[in-house]
Amino acid sequence: MFRLNDVSYHGILTSINLEFGDGVVSCMTGPSGAGKSTILKFLNKMLVPTSGEVFYNDRNLQSMDSVELRRKVVMLQQNPVMFEGSVEDNLQIGLRFARVQPASPAELEDALRMVMLEKRLEEPADKLSGGEKQRLALARVYLMKPRVYLLDEPTSALDPETEGEVMGEFLKAVKEQSGTVIMVTHSKTVSDRFGESHFYIEPKSRRVQS
Repeated sequence: MFRLNDVSYHGILTSINLEFGDGVVSCMTGPSGAGKSTILKFLNKMLVPTSGEVFYNDRNLQSMDSVELRRKVVMLQQNPVMFEGSVEDNLQIGLRFARVQPASPAELEDALRMVMLEKRLEEPADKLSGGEKQRLALARVYLMKPRVYLLDEPTSALDPETEGEVMGEFLKAVKEQSGTVIMVTHSKTVSDRFGESHFYIEPKSRRVQS
């Protein structure tokens, strides 16, 4: 799926070599500032390494159109953007970006149930709490049904019990569509319970423990 060959970035990462498997839930852990989010951003060309190469299905990312790539490889950042409008507007906007048909009301409701978000579609999104916004953003990227989900601390605002339940349902649904998840998390609950492949990123070093 993804392969990083001898990748470095502005002194944050030095000669990193990594492989993320197809159809696998991969978790990256390690201290803040170690470069985990930087690695995630390499995978859909939000950032470009200062040296080394990144491959997607044996194709060098530099040869790929960024828009085309980002329709297949969707990133959800730790503090997700909420757009002006309702819960429904925020769920549908990802589909518009991906240039696919809007979801039906039933599909939207199913996505909200999956992330345990008990909100009406017409409610304003800007009134949601931090944890509710994270869950809405998870539902939004799920509806886009990309090939790869890049998740940066997707449940950091949730309590451990809710976090486990939400990620369990989300990852179950992603697995049913044969998706791949590459996730940065500080949550031992998420990493231990759901991670199928683990990478510990050490700060400012060449080492990646798997």
